[in-house]
Amino acid sequence: MPRYDCIIVGAGPAGASAAYHLSQRGHSVLLLEKAALPRYKPCGGGVSPEIRQWFDFDFEPVISQKVTRTRYTWKLEEAIEADLETPIWMVRRNEFDHYIVQQAQAKGAVLRDRTKATCIQFEGDRWQVFTSEGDTFEGTYLIAADGGRGPMAKWLGFEERKTSVAGAIEIEPKVAVEDGHIVHFEFGLLKNGYVWNFPKRDGYSIGSGAFCTNQRKGRDLVEPMVEYAAAFGVDGAAEQKHGHPVCLWDGDQVLHTQNALLAGEAACVVDPFTAEGIRPSIFTGVKAAATISRALNGESEALADYTKIIATELGSEMRLASRLAKAFYMAPHLSYKTILNYPFATRAMGRVFTGDLKYADVVQKALKRISGGLLTR
Repeated sequence: MPRYDCIIVGAGPAGASAAYHLSQRGHSVLLLEKAALPRYKPCGGGVSPEIRQWFDFDFEPVISQKVTRTRYTWKLEEAIEADLETPIWMVRRNEFDHYIVQQAQAKGAVLRDRTKATCIQFEGDRWQVFTSEGDTFEGTYLIAADGGRGPMAKWLGFEERKTSVAGAIEIEPKVAVEDGHIVHFEFGLLKNGYVWNFPKRDGYSIGSGAFCTNQRKGRDLVEPMVEYAAAFGVDGAAEQKHGHPVCLWDGDQVLHTQNALLAGEAACVVDPFTAEGIRPSIFTGVKAAATISRALNGESEALADYTKIIATELGSEMRLASRLAKAFYMAPHLSYKTILNYPFATRAMGRVFTGDLKYADVVQKALKRISGGLLTR
């Protein structure tokens, strides 16, 4: 039976990043992915350039567009535009995720795509992973990176994860792109969320998501997206639609168990204000790799430290993002006028996304402006 230092289930940003860093450290890694790679993944595809400091390879081959300006609207009017101090990357997830996997393979990671984990069990000092292809693999450690809907967390005993399940729906029309350096957000067409247009080299990613409430479905999400798409000359009703739940951060939680960790959306680390998921997922993958490397080198407390690290370095920021989201959507039009129309705020939010600022640097000012607006209404 093939045995590895670590088996990773899920080849998204978290799993692929963990595979790369573990392999780079000289550990044997098996990466299991149920889909054939490269595979389509519904996602706006906005990536913070902060991630480049966590890798020693260049992401230029899979950056479809770099946006340098952001544009906000309220019910397609009251436009606010601001330059971004640092460009934000736009990627196609099929290309981006597979690219990181390929870098991991170059370091020695073994990929088995088209291979679904069907069962796991802990035997002695290792995990056994049974697959849809009839194979069984053994790993000293295990990383569950199979997304918010994947079964691994429950199989590992994480029955009640802290998460707020939101909903999103998206289209990806392949059209000629005008003003490809501008990323667009619309806040008035959809309650408790926003509609977006993220430009790519060969088209748009247009979608809508309700992020400050329970998951929303159907017309609640489709109609605002279709209306917004029309503003860019796109017939949203005719495009194929891709819906998916989003597991937002909703509190710190235990992310480790016997020789295993949760990473990525399986760990419920999507930003509760912006719904950014790629950067926090990669962050957990990088930290999971470092943790398991320590454990393989004999550090008995390494896995417990992972839970503390994510809570300290990521959870503290997510807590502030959650406070900002609740305040913003309590009175969204007022918040739009008092926050996004404030030059500091528009620049600051761009810098938060690019990693140049933390929520801790901006949230108190934002909350004061919102509360001040409520008092003077």
